[in-house]
Amino acid sequence: MYWNKEVECCSLDALRALQSYRLAQTVKRVYENVPLYRQRMDELGVKPEDIRSVDDLKKLPFTYKQDLRDTYPYGMFAVPMKEIVRLHASSGTTGKQIVVGYTRNDLDVWSDCCARALTAAGATKHDLMHVSYGYGLFTGGLGLHGGAEKLGMTVIPVSTGNTARQINILRDFGSTFICCTPSYALFLAETMKEMGIDKSEIKLKAGLFGAEPWTEEMRREIEDKLGLKALDIYGLTEIIGPGVAFECEEQNGMHINEDHFIVETIDPDTGEVLPEGSQGETVFSCITKEGFPLLRYRTRDIAVLSREKCSCGRTFIKMKKPAGRSDDMLIIRGVNVFPSQVESVLLQLGNTAPYYLLVVDRVNNTDTLEIKVEITPEMFSDTVKSLEDQSRAIKQAVESTLGISAKITLVEPKSLPRTEGKAVHVQDNRKLHD
Repeated sequence: MYWNKEVECCSLDALRALQSYRLAQTVKRVYENVPLYRQRMDELGVKPEDIRSVDDLKKLPFTYKQDLRDTYPYGMFAVPMKEIVRLHASSGTTGKQIVVGYTRNDLDVWSDCCARALTAAGATKHDLMHVSYGYGLFTGGLGLHGGAEKLGMTVIPVSTGNTARQINILRDFGSTFICCTPSYALFLAETMKEMGIDKSEIKLKAGLFGAEPWTEEMRREIEDKLGLKALDIYGLTEIIGPGVAFECEEQNGMHINEDHFIVETIDPDTGEVLPEGSQGETVFSCITKEGFPLLRYRTRDIAVLSREKCSCGRTFIKMKKPAGRSDDMLIIRGVNVFPSQVESVLLQLGNTAPYYLLVVDRVNNTDTLEIKVEITPEMFSDTVKSLEDQSRAIKQAVESTLGISAKITLVEPKSLPRTEGKAVHVQDNRKLHD
């Protein structure tokens, strides 16, 4: 049942001892090999020997995404390039991309983390894994590929694109597991329906969906339309890629691989470490990575951590589904708004397609919010009155959830963009005016 029962089910004392040892070793290594860390620690008057246990973590400086851009491409590497066997990079939608390097051992650790995630989802060597994450510089495809191979699964490296072909492969090859973004999973379901293929014609038992925030309502939608168990998997390119944390079959929070990563929750404004159970920004420290070990990396993801006992037996701390990112969070007329809140409302109401776009603007110094919601083909033929009723229901539900008014615009089926990667849900026009 377990990929590594001895570690994943160990006592908190044993885990702390392991983390403390690995943290001290990592701090010493980055101080000696990464100029930025040496400079930051010297500025704070902190020496490697001051970090003896997890309790000393708060003495260390934070690492920010901007630091990785400022040291582009290889300035944060802790080993010579001859020891780096692979490079990956983030999408680089804003500013320079983040480049990360892996030693051979790093790739082994990464595969191990992803194999644990697959095991927790119920996968075995008898299963066929259909990988619909992108390959190339994006970490998703090769990360899950490595984990599936380590587990002994049969891997089908389909990558992204050509959705009709993907569906034919799912049906013809008999894939039992799939991994992709949750928005792409829904797009697969939508395309299957158009092709006249019923979910009973595919053999999928479970899917690992990540790379973007998604809601419980979206989970139910995916499970219903594809006839599988939908589990969350979490990771960041900067930390290792997918496999930092994963859901077990209980589907109640993601276990963090704490023997490789130490997690903290902080107040995003003050940087103060918050007690367990508080909602805050997650901060990760890598304690086994050789090529690119980050310490106290601020993820901007807003989440809650919990050590509540899990029926699966794993003792690793759980992270609830991130509410969103502090840098995705919109402040509209003084109110904090996450796109996932809107998604949750739409899926609860039903009747619309799960595609939406928040258009934020500023008119006469006042923020405006328009939510474009795609209607289903069935609704498209409805009467004007029923569409107006639907629009009114969405408006009331959104305003009740967000606490601010919004204009609801129902748009034609298929008129909002579909993506194979991360879905884009926000168009903030205020940035263009400021």
